[in-house]
Amino acid sequence: MLKISNRGHEMPASPIRKLVPFAEAAKKRGTKVYHLNIGQPDIETPKQCLDAVKQYDMKVLEYSHSAGNESYRKKLVTYYAHNDIDVTPNEIIITTGGSEAILFGFMACLDAGDEVIIPEPFYANYNGFAIQADVIVKPISSSIETGFALPPIEDFEKAITPKTKAIVVCNPNNPTGYLYSAEEMETLKQIVLKHHLFLFADEAYREFCYEGTHTSAMHLKGAEEHVILMDTISKRYSACGGRIGAFITKNKAVLDAAMKFAQARLSPPFYAQILGEAAVDLPENYFDTTKAEYKLRRDTIVKRLNAMPGVFCPNPGGAFYAMARLPIDDSDVFCQWLLESFDHNGQTVMLAPATGFYSTPGLGKNEVRLAYVLNVEAINGAMDCLQAALLKYPGRME
Repeated sequence: MLKISNRGHEMPASPIRKLVPFAEAAKKRGTKVYHLNIGQPDIETPKQCLDAVKQYDMKVLEYSHSAGNESYRKKLVTYYAHNDIDVTPNEIIITTGGSEAILFGFMACLDAGDEVIIPEPFYANYNGFAIQADVIVKPISSSIETGFALPPIEDFEKAITPKTKAIVVCNPNNPTGYLYSAEEMETLKQIVLKHHLFLFADEAYREFCYEGTHTSAMHLKGAEEHVILMDTISKRYSACGGRIGAFITKNKAVLDAAMKFAQARLSPPFYAQILGEAAVDLPENYFDTTKAEYKLRRDTIVKRLNAMPGVFCPNPGGAFYAMARLPIDDSDVFCQWLLESFDHNGQTVMLAPATGFYSTPGLGKNEVRLAYVLNVEAINGAMDCLQAALLKYPGRME
């Protein structure tokens, strides 16, 4: 009998997307579904960027350079300079979304059986990329009580073994929205220098910081050879479907290794590079409006959640996600029940169960992630649904 690989068996289903069939069934029944499960913003992709693609004149849709169009990489240098990040075009590889940048990092820096430390809860696909690269995730748990702050340095020290090769940090964080401080980033620098580790920095939400300022891993003086920056235009410009990211490092050996993986997949998407290049020329105040809108949405959803009996939601400092603890027995069961068995005035809400954002079994059972990517009116409608659902859910815990 034909069998799939062990890797195929072990590959986790997305906690964000696995409930889609239940949402589709709910819609077919006539139920309105508020999608707070996925980081797909409703903010329009900038017209200037879409127009650049529409107006691009070409006779042949060719491969780009495996590292991405040189004109785009040069444009990105100016974008990063605006963020006090000093890089050259030859230190950038354009990738197929931030996802490929993460995978390139794992493949270029880690061998099969090596270990990577990640504070949990973390972006669920890190687990999937680790399985693809045959590396082992060693989680260090952060707590909702502290707003998911960086775990103590002692926890990192305990987790480090001879097989540990890297630490991954997402700042601001997905799924928690936590914004790591300059002091916390310095702590990570000291750890990677002391133990000769790579620091993979996922900075997809750099522009969306509401209190405090963003400290990039590329700002860490003395750690330049250790840092691999993984980036994407998906959230920044509401261009998730473009699938354009970036892999950036000053470590030439790592860059050369990643380039071989880039060559193996030939080239990144061409048209979305045109879109990304145009995005660099957006007005300097472009993010002011989107950032203010996300802050309003955050304030709305956090206030509504914390007003519900038995619910606790720390105030996230960045990104557009919030993690909430609910009075429920099982977040996977609850999120499916919302779509299968519940509606409030013909409406329901789709959430992401937090279990998929943890690597440690049993954690996240009473937590959910909410993406505040809908307008305030829709968020209030979704919170009305959630409040009603928590009163009716058979597995409510007092």
